[in-house]
Order: sequence, then C-alpha cells, then structure tokens
Amino acid sequence: MSGLASGLMFSAPWALLLLPLPLLVWWLAPPHRERIAAIRVPFFQRISERLGLIRGSGSVVRKRRYWQWIIGTLVWLLLVAALARPELEGDAVTLQKPARDLILAVDISGSMDQQDFLSPAGERTQRLAGVKSVLAQFLGGREGERVALIVFGSKAFVQAPLTTDLDTVQELLQLTEVGMAGPHTALGDAIGLAIRQFETSDIQQRLLILLSDGSDTASRMSPINAAAIAAQQRVKILTVGVGDPHGESDNRLDIDTMTAIATRTGGEFFFANDQQALARVYQQIDALAPKKVDSETFRPRQSLAYFPLALALTLAMLSVALHMLERADWRREAAS
Repeated sequence: MSGLASGLMFSAPWALLLLPLPLLVWWLAPPHRERIAAIRVPFFQRISERLGLIRGSGSVVRKRRYWQWIIGTLVWLLLVAALARPELEGDAVTLQKPARDLILAVDISGSMDQQDFLSPAGERTQRLAGVKSVLAQFLGGREGERVALIVFGSKAFVQAPLTTDLDTVQELLQLTEVGMAGPHTALGDAIGLAIRQFETSDIQQRLLILLSDGSDTASRMSPINAAAIAAQQRVKILTVGVGDPHGESDNRLDIDTMTAIATRTGGEFFFANDQQALARVYQQIDALAPKKVDSETFRPRQSLAYFPLALALTLAMLSVALHMLERADWRREAAS
C-alpha cells in the first residue's frame, strides 16, 4: 500500500507502472510506413479533362493539434490513476469481539424466596434479590463478552440468548421473579439447556456459572450426566451455592452434587451465604476466568476511483466535440 498524502492511499500502486506504456508503444511500434513505385504523368490534368473525370482532393493526413496531445496525456494519466484505486483512509477504528461465551443459570425455584440472605448492612433479604444485586455488578464488568441468561425451577428457560447487549440481560434478570419456572429445582435440565445454547456458537471458550440454593428434584437428566456431556462439549462449569446445606430435603443445598458438577468439567464450587461472600465469589471467578475479548483495529477506506474516471470521460467527450467542430470547419473551407 502506498500513500501520497495524509489519508490518501493507493490500494493497487503497481498500476502506476503503466504510465510510460504509450511512450514504449510509440518507440517500439512506430506507425507503419511503406514506399511503393509510382508513375508520374506530367499531363495528367489534360488526360482527366479529355476523359471527363473529376479530380478529388485525395487523402489528407492532418497533424494532431497541441490540445489533442494535452487531452490525450491527461486522459491516460487519469485512467492509470483510477486503475491504481485511490482510497481515502479514515481514522483507526477498534472493534471488540468476544473470545468467550458466558451463560448464567440462575435458580428461581420457590426456595429462593426465603429471607435469609444477608445484605452488606447485615439486614436479611430475599435470596433472589441479593443474588440479582451482586449479579448486576458482575455483569457490569463483562463488557465485550457474549452473555446468556437461563432461569430454572421445575423447568429451565432461556431468558436471554447469547448476546453482547448486557443492558438487556440486566433488565431481563431484574424482571425474573421467584416461582416463574415452578417451585422445584432442575439442575440437570438447566445444564442441558446451556449446552444447547453453546452448540449455536463457534467460539471455543465456553463458561457456565450455575447458581442454585437447592438439590436437584425435577430434572429429566441427572446433573452428573449433564455435566459429563458438558465436559465433552468443552463447557466449563463453575457452581455457586447460596442455600442452606442443613435445610429440609427438598430445599437443602446438595454440596456434593454441586462440587461433582464443577469437578467433572474442570471448574470449581463456591459457597456463599450473604451478599459480601457472593461478591467475593465473583471476584474469585474473575481471577479464575478473566474477561476474554479480542480486539481488532482497522481503518475504513472510501474508494475515490470514480473521480479520475469521471474526469477522464469528461475530457474524452470534450476532445470528441472539439474534433467534430474542427472537422466541420475544415469541410466548409474545402467546399468554399
């Protein structure tokens, strides 16, 4: 790529090598000239009068005018300039594209309505409300990554597909309510749904953060089997438990299962029983799996080739018009 001035580039500068081509043609292939024998008849005029023949003016080779040389040279220069593809280069633009897909699977079963989650001020609040607050801060630091949101209770649903529009994910997260997906907990189904979401992506690094406060009570697929499939699909699972490991059977946090899910996929299990602990969990997750974004910088270019082409066409049309006017004048002179 070659530049003549700031912002002006030629994407095909090799075309400028064609500039001396007309001179080479004129030098290597001059006009054809041939000498032939002829008979000179001094009394040709009297013979033609006797025979009643009308003499013509014969062929006339007119010399090129200076303006024809100038216009022809300019047209050739403009055509070569257009072939060199001049472009106007803009300022550098940096695009960020995701290097990893992240899915958040949030438990919204009936047990998430319990008011035993401690806020930073020490007040007891709803488990889901506390999780939403910390997740909002976590999502705020994922700019540039593709994030999806899955909510699950008795069944699992995609609340937001993989997207870089984190504001929409935040809004959809805040709109979720306890019990929207049923009262029970389907860990295995949530993992299976996340795997299907990852299948639509061609990004190699895939991370699932699974957040729950209970044991699996409603899945059609065992969470361990789902984790094994996730490992085959190169999906890494980080599990976060926010429930009570000593609660009732249906609402008891199954630490063993949550740990086994994470271990099977090369991830880790974290336990958090208040907002401060959950915030520390996400800090550890950031350190364990930092944000993955690829940057690509390019300069937009606008083609300017149509300018020299339009000017060359204008000059060519002007040359034809001048030639026709000159020829008409010559005919009038010959007739007179």
